[in-house]
Amino acid sequence: MNAPVMNTACRRAEEAIDLSEPVLLFSLGSEVFAIAADCVREILDVPPVTRVPGAPAHVDGLVNVRGAVVPLADLRIPFAMPSRGLEAEARVIMIEEMIAGEREVVGLLADRVSDVCLLDERAIDPPPDFGLRWRPEFVRGIGRKAGSFVIIPDVDGIFRNQTG
Repeated sequence: MNAPVMNTACRRAEEAIDLSEPVLLFSLGSEVFAIAADCVREILDVPPVTRVPGAPAHVDGLVNVRGAVVPLADLRIPFAMPSRGLEAEARVIMIEEMIAGEREVVGLLADRVSDVCLLDERAIDPPPDFGLRWRPEFVRGIGRKAGSFVIIPDVDGIFRNQTG
């Protein structure tokens, strides 16, 4: 089996976000999200997805990536965003992330992958206690790029809270 090589650069979710390190920007609907670029293994066209009965709602299914079985997460579910069909620009972002204390490879479904960049040189704000339409445990922070807000999801928090 061709098991993916793990990226030792990825950090635990509770570690601080470093503004000097690049992030990958991607979109779900009209929202822009960012994940640390050093956790991204590759970006793929959307492969065939095998649905898994009884899987957590946010796990769209499993995908085969060069012989490795990888869960595919749809962040629209935990962020309570409306579902929509896949468009030509849809991609799967393969990431390596610490989830429940274990290094895991997961795919994140994205409507569009737009850029690898640095966020604006301001502190990443923690999610506010109120006024946020998403559960705060799913958001590591709110950054800014070109005057717009960028959501930094807490993938570990999403998986921990959605799997019980």
